[in-house]
Amino acid sequence: MSAPPEAAPLNPFERLALWVGKKGNEDPRGKWIQNRVLRGVAYVWVRPILAHRILADGLDDLMGMTPDRGVLMVSNHRSFFDLYSLLLACYMGPVPWAKRLYFPVRSNFFYDHPLGMFVNFFAAGGSMYPPIYRQTERRQLNDDALDTMTRFLQERGSIVGMHPEGTRNKDPDPYTFLKAQPGVGKLALLAKPTVLPLFIHGLGNSFLSDVKANFTSEARKSRAVIAVFGKPVDYSDLLAEKPRPTLYKKAADRFMAAIAALTDREKELRADVMAGRITVEDPRWIANRGVVGKLYAREG
Repeated sequence: MSAPPEAAPLNPFERLALWVGKKGNEDPRGKWIQNRVLRGVAYVWVRPILAHRILADGLDDLMGMTPDRGVLMVSNHRSFFDLYSLLLACYMGPVPWAKRLYFPVRSNFFYDHPLGMFVNFFAAGGSMYPPIYRQTERRQLNDDALDTMTRFLQERGSIVGMHPEGTRNKDPDPYTFLKAQPGVGKLALLAKPTVLPLFIHGLGNSFLSDVKANFTSEARKSRAVIAVFGKPVDYSDLLAEKPRPTLYKKAADRFMAAIAALTDREKELRADVMAGRITVEDPRWIANRGVVGKLYAREG
């Protein structure tokens, strides 16, 4: 077991969780196993509890892309279950170029508690990686995480999902946003990936409530989960400037603005769902994709 930098005061369990995360995400054999777990275990139980409620707009454009390097998916953050929506959209599209998924996560709970480690590896196959630490004295580990994500994004077929807001937005108005954090801008300017914005609304933070809504026809309509995928963000002008903290923030703000610009489309779609203009047979409902099995998400 390779230990993290000595300057980072991790306890034995944290070192174990980090080691397991590295093996599952940085070792090709571990990532292959993780992908099988995501497609054959997590997918099997996530599909029936969410697929009927998720309307994905722009998914066909996403499927038609041919990115020559990694894709940085940036989205708003209101629910603990946002990443499952992205997972389902990629698997049930299917998005043929999405081979490896990574979701950086705060280390709290997922990398410092046995239950958090179990949730990560059972529900997400361990793809909630790398961990981001809040403690200043562990800054070296965050620098290592940045280098790791940069490497991921230089590999074709990789998706790194991040929230520019940095934390979950608890404002009751789903169309408000927290200030963008510069970290996502720094990552983009270093790795130079394709940056895709996503706005998602409709998921709650009660697991049982979300499960129940998926099986109730009226709740499917009133509590529809609408995900709007946008066009790639053009930030080429920023790449020509000298890297600096203010530029990282400028890039993050641009990504956040692209996410916010998708809210008008989401409101339009939600009004159509409520008025019955989007029927249950519409192919944009994830459950209607009909291109993957129920017991395994075949690669596109």
